[in-house]
Amino acid sequence: MNEGGSRIRRRVAVRKRNRPSLESIFASPTAADLQPGDEEEEDEEEMMAGSRRKKTADVQPVENNDSEEDMFGDYDSFAENSFLAHVDDLEQYMQLPEHRRHASDLASDDLCSESDKHNKLSVTTIDNFTELKMDEHTKNQSRQEDVCIEPEPDLLYDIPSSQVLYFENSSSDLGDQSTKERDCNSSSHKTVNEELPQNSIEQHQQTDDPSSKVRTSSEENRRKSLKEHLKSAMTGNAKAQTPIFSKTKQLKETLLSEEINVAKKTIESSSDDLGPFYSLPSKVRDLYVQFKGIGKLYEWQHTCLTLNSVQERKNLIYSLPTSGGKTLVAEILMLQELLCRRRDVLMILPYVAIVQEKISGLSSFGIELGFFVEEYAGSKGKFPPIKRREKKSLYIATIEKGHSLVNSLIETGRIGSLGLVVVDELHMIGEGSRGAILEMTLAKVLYTSKATQIIGMSATLNNVEDLQEFLQAEYYTSQFRPVELKEYLKINDVIYEVDSKAENGMTFSRLLNYKYSDTLKKMDPDHLVALVTEVIPNYSCLVFCPTKKNCENVAEMICKFLSKEYLKHREEEKHEVIKNLKNVSSGNLCPVLKRTIPFGVAYHHSGLTSDERKLLEEAYSTGVLCLFTCTSTLAAGVNLPARRVILRAPYVAKEFLKRNQYKQMIGRAGRAGIDSIGESILILQEKDKQQVLELISRPLENCYSHLVQEFTKGIQTLFLSLIGLKIATNLDDIYHFMNGTFFGVQQKILLKEKSLWEITVESLRYLTEKGLLQKDTTDKSEEDFQHGFHITKLGRASFKGTIDLAYCDVLYRDLKKGLEGLVLESLLHLIYLTTPYDMASQCDPDWMIYFRQFSQLSPAEQNVAALLGVSENFIGKKASGQAIKKKVDKDIVNRLYLSFVLYALLKETNIWSVSEKFNMPRGYIQSLLTGAATFSSCVLHFCEMLLHEKAEALQEEVEELLRLPSDFPGITSSTEKA
Repeated sequence: MNEGGSRIRRRVAVRKRNRPSLESIFASPTAADLQPGDEEEEDEEEMMAGSRRKKTADVQPVENNDSEEDMFGDYDSFAENSFLAHVDDLEQYMQLPEHRRHASDLASDDLCSESDKHNKLSVTTIDNFTELKMDEHTKNQSRQEDVCIEPEPDLLYDIPSSQVLYFENSSSDLGDQSTKERDCNSSSHKTVNEELPQNSIEQHQQTDDPSSKVRTSSEENRRKSLKEHLKSAMTGNAKAQTPIFSKTKQLKETLLSEEINVAKKTIESSSDDLGPFYSLPSKVRDLYVQFKGIGKLYEWQHTCLTLNSVQERKNLIYSLPTSGGKTLVAEILMLQELLCRRRDVLMILPYVAIVQEKISGLSSFGIELGFFVEEYAGSKGKFPPIKRREKKSLYIATIEKGHSLVNSLIETGRIGSLGLVVVDELHMIGEGSRGAILEMTLAKVLYTSKATQIIGMSATLNNVEDLQEFLQAEYYTSQFRPVELKEYLKINDVIYEVDSKAENGMTFSRLLNYKYSDTLKKMDPDHLVALVTEVIPNYSCLVFCPTKKNCENVAEMICKFLSKEYLKHREEEKHEVIKNLKNVSSGNLCPVLKRTIPFGVAYHHSGLTSDERKLLEEAYSTGVLCLFTCTSTLAAGVNLPARRVILRAPYVAKEFLKRNQYKQMIGRAGRAGIDSIGESILILQEKDKQQVLELISRPLENCYSHLVQEFTKGIQTLFLSLIGLKIATNLDDIYHFMNGTFFGVQQKILLKEKSLWEITVESLRYLTEKGLLQKDTTDKSEEDFQHGFHITKLGRASFKGTIDLAYCDVLYRDLKKGLEGLVLESLLHLIYLTTPYDMASQCDPDWMIYFRQFSQLSPAEQNVAALLGVSENFIGKKASGQAIKKKVDKDIVNRLYLSFVLYALLKETNIWSVSEKFNMPRGYIQSLLTGAATFSSCVLHFCEMLLHEKAEALQEEVEELLRLPSDFPGITSSTEKA
């Protein structure tokens, strides 16, 4: 970190060189100007000034700036005997040996004064910047500091890793200048002398001349220069509107545009307008050109950003086709909140990969504009987040981490600091347990912080009215698409264009003209080779396949029939991709990728490790790879558009394609700024023709709440957190909260047999019976549910550990049993206790591999299996397919199998060898490892809460034991005296 911080500081100094120095035009603020909390910064500045006194003490200005009106010209002419007499006295005082150093120190302090407190709300306008007078002394000083000053050593330690990484990645751009910065301190004295005008140096030398003539000339020059310096300072003080600036803040707020400094004057007058670019400085527009190549907004984006509802900060839902530019609108709104209104922002994205992509894209903006970009995905994220005094934070989170973040802000009373919540892929609110978590997050924000704005966006929304009612939001939609999309269907050799005006929804387009050999017909009955070779290698292509295995098979099949010419296309770069893949995989390389990448082809699915996936995506984005065979998850993942999108079949696994899935997949066709058109081709068989025609013509699927359907991860978790966070602690308040949820809006549709009140009462009763909640009264009657609830020790541990309530009692039982006979001779037992329950329930062991691994266990490891009730005899019978009389818990057996995988990974530290040993995809093993790490953290918090409760109980017991009995001699008498 020290080395990285050093590099960062050097780059900060380099970039500051080309910026106008504000310290050269501002006078020091008075003590009254300092704001609360600035004492520490002031001490730092004094230390910095002290270190530079020797550099500035002997520097004398010889020129003044005559470009501005001389406000004190007349005053000097008639008041010379009074005003300049004091100047003479001061100069004589300075010439005394005992005061000469003191005067130099004062001058140095003057020049090292606070200059740029641009995070405060008091700043001057541009006119004041240009009207303030600068003398040559301050010009030289600012020049010196522009070159040499670096931030304090601890300046960037608090910056999130994503932004530090951005600094490191940008090192190549600044490499030529970095050597100059390293020599800054050693050559600073030389730099000052070199940059001073020659006559200034000569004047300084002449002051020691014994000649009275020279002395008289020197005194006159000094008198003149001091007079001009005082005039300049007084001019600045007279014109300036008591600026409040700090050098420390200037250094910390690196690369912040001058327009933001100027525009913060407007914030002081309760205005959110910082500049011409949708209330943002033009610097923001320039950054979009620089970093993303976006020079102009689409018309719909301008319309959306200027809606009255947006200006009034009302909640908003907007929907456009994929690739329409939805994200840019959200980013501008987020920047308005961060820079104009000075409040934190939360952006919720569906997947870790998309979070990381967004972190990468916005970190540069955070560095340039002075806000933090913090990642909340996987194992990353701090709860509660760091409370920033000045800079604001943009939290970019997955659905689960976003929920935990909101919970922590509510618990610490900081939810009001969250000014804006942005949700991408809002339609996911209707998708299983993750949708339930997203619904809980938004419902809590709506209930606890009326000032927090919510923005939701999606390409596939239908029943928007329900979402509008839930979020109390306005709605905006457009069918705009920057690149025209043409949809086609392929049946046998014929390609039809989708046409809603046609009688059966499609019209004839063309026949495939590609010469197929008999061998190729057998290998490629769907004519994929013909379809992809019309596009690649000059353009990109995506082929969506139903399964992961099908992705790999299709990639290999296509490469078998591609000509040798494809090998020559960007040959060296493809070799570099293979080399990089080996580097991130300890020298290993998937044999399929080894054969396909030279042709510019690769597969993309969850079986890849995150490092492999990232490298392949970068290669595809830059055109080194021109064809991906992929699963449907890529459609909702990172942004990888293509000229042509081919759907291998109208199925995802064994399920028929949904309209939402179809729209997301074909939405990847057409790259804005690159392609003039995008094409999608759905391959189908005659038997699926009718279903496909219905698919392309029907509306998008409705979005329904899963809050009650996902019982343990939905309504039960919600109620436990409501009571644990004290958002709602009695039945009436909880029922009122439920009416404000998405489920509450749709209760008439979703509830047929029971009312919302009955479901609320039943859920609270279930949590009480499970020992997670307790009623505040001792009476167990039905009426008592009208009274309040409080959370139990087990309930708080489950809530704090974010444990799925379906497993909280099982976890408690396993941990309690582990305490009775924990095997510490091996790590296997501890690994078993931290193996995720949900992944175990989905596991399907390979019994032969299981038996082989079981037979290699040490005696200590066999003891662990025996404690769990799993024997080698049992596994052997399962492997041989024999009948088993003794019943063993399937979840325990599956969980132990996954524990073997993690245990092997711990010993071998190589995903590839473990993948081969257990015949599992390396991507799955990496997911298992990540899941185990996350669950370990949950178990840790679960145990911490239980231990904390026990510690408090023991403390109370100790206090009770130490308390003197009431009949102890002396107790009564002392009480009576009192």
